[in-house]
Amino acid sequence: MQNPRDTLTPEALAMLQTIGTSGSFAAAARALGLVPSALTYRVRQIEDALDVLLFDRSSKQAQPTAAGQELLREATRLLSDVDSVANRVKRVATGWEAVLTVAVDSIVARSVVMELCEAFLALNPPTRLRLRYETLSGTLNALTSGHADLALGVLVTTGLSSDIAHLPLGPVEFVFAVAPHHPLASLPEPLSDEVLQKHRAVAVADSVPRGAGLTVGLLGGQDVFTVPDMASKLEAQLRGLGGGFLPLSMVQPYLGSGRLVVKNVSRAQRIGETHYAWRNSRKAAPGKALQWWLEQLQSETTRRALLQPQYRV
Repeated sequence: MQNPRDTLTPEALAMLQTIGTSGSFAAAARALGLVPSALTYRVRQIEDALDVLLFDRSSKQAQPTAAGQELLREATRLLSDVDSVANRVKRVATGWEAVLTVAVDSIVARSVVMELCEAFLALNPPTRLRLRYETLSGTLNALTSGHADLALGVLVTTGLSSDIAHLPLGPVEFVFAVAPHHPLASLPEPLSDEVLQKHRAVAVADSVPRGAGLTVGLLGGQDVFTVPDMASKLEAQLRGLGGGFLPLSMVQPYLGSGRLVVKNVSRAQRIGETHYAWRNSRKAAPGKALQWWLEQLQSETTRRALLQPQYRV
């Protein structure tokens, strides 16, 4: 018995489609330029390999059985997939990457990233786009470990590999914020480290897979509530579960409504310098997909929008 994988070739699937649309073996044979006996023999080979009956031969019409109908449905899908792969391979050969992965830090506005994704996909590129959300040093790690091709919102460290290029995304001003019903909201300013240390901090976990990762703004011995991303940190602080530093752009929508209060602290004001980074091989120019994203990031308006995350909680 033949192996089904060897039997169900694209040519065989196309032949079965012709029989299904023609309605009879005789009509299909004429369309395919075959004698009816040769066509019948090929169909029987497929049926033997699958150990099923694909067409009811009790009448002059070639009526697909239930198994035949299922195979014809899958044949349409499989042949479409083959055509798509062929077209994708041809287009990738013109300089498009097969896959482009973008690592997005939780400090970056995801809605703006989605707008960029929408514009990119509207080009109908052969490149498959992937997003992954990271935090703190995990964003840069996704790039340096080869799990991403472009990273948005990275904290650049010294000793970067020469094949990692980066440019400024922009500054992010952080403010210390608490809910109006939090104990720190009514205390006199500036809040000292000694006072802050007595109250729970809300911190975002570093998404780096190995090692301790970064901790920002925490005091030794302080109780900490750790959350996975900046949106969760915002919600936790709105609920009064702790205090901590948040981007001013994220806090502003809640200041006017009184859902958050900004408190001055004795420590220096935090302004983070964020970058976007990409893998830049000296042996080959960036693919067309990465080139497109880098061109969008040349716009100051786009860079500014990426650093204006607004999460409605």
